[in-house]
Amino acid sequence: MAADYTPEALAGLVAEGRTRALARAVSWAEAGDPRFPELLARLHPRTGRARVIGLTGSPGAGKSSLAAALARRFRSEGRKVGVVAVDPSSPFSGGAILGDRIRMQDLYTDPGVWIRSMATRGHLGGLSRATADAVDVLDAGGFDEVIVETVGVGQDEVDVFRLAESCVVVLTPGMGDDIQAIKAGLMEVADLFVVNKADRDGADKVVQEILQMLELGERGAWVPPVLKTVARDGTGVEDLADALHEHRGFLAGPAGAGRRRERTRRRIESIVRERLLSELSALSSGDGGLDAHAALVEARREDPIAAAESLLAAIKGRGGKG
Repeated sequence: MAADYTPEALAGLVAEGRTRALARAVSWAEAGDPRFPELLARLHPRTGRARVIGLTGSPGAGKSSLAAALARRFRSEGRKVGVVAVDPSSPFSGGAILGDRIRMQDLYTDPGVWIRSMATRGHLGGLSRATADAVDVLDAGGFDEVIVETVGVGQDEVDVFRLAESCVVVLTPGMGDDIQAIKAGLMEVADLFVVNKADRDGADKVVQEILQMLELGERGAWVPPVLKTVARDGTGVEDLADALHEHRGFLAGPAGAGRRRERTRRRIESIVRERLLSELSALSSGDGGLDAHAALVEARREDPIAAAESLLAAIKGRGGKG
């Protein structure tokens, strides 16, 4: 594909679901290519059809195997599936042993499945933006299901997780840190809990611990189910697919409208924050820049609020242009 492809032409090919066009569009999103805003403007009217499922959990929880099992389940129904991996240890990201990748070879050769890993470094807070953009590309490209896999340890990953329509936290027996991670913040965004590798000792204990935590937490209209799976042989995947379907039905009601609006608000806020940080970075050096104001504050010649107001005024004076 030509390097100087126009946003209009690329949008047309993405809408047709062309594999190379999808790859180019996502690359533009990841790199912050100046042509991407126009591309997104052309693609946006075609979005809103795909279901976005977030999978998170510690490395080794079997998220990728579960994503692959779900993808096969959806493909058996004739649905197109996109997988976006935001986890450097994921087999989808190439950071796994050869055996894992061989077991997923059928997905790589299936024209109804499109897999992409996202870089996890160098985004300076833009990881959620780039992932949301990638999801939009797949949505506009006619994919029915988009699975986003994250490791779920940092704020960026939690922000990515929040992009999903249905958020699934994956745990395994014998990994006590997983329960601690839930206590640290994932509980409030989890729609479903999955205890994977449930053929191991201790699976029922993990289920009970999660149920106890749910009992202690604030109960909403939707009570997250706790499911057991063995992703490598497909055990429990049918139940997970059914639970996801039930959750989608729940979101079709009034609660779903509020959640969609909140998700959209978060995305807009994320873009605004990233743009402001970019503008602030551009003002880092020189007279009147961030470094200069920092020196004034340290010398007690200016207070922090006054410094911030001066920088905001400078950003406004630039017209929001980097």
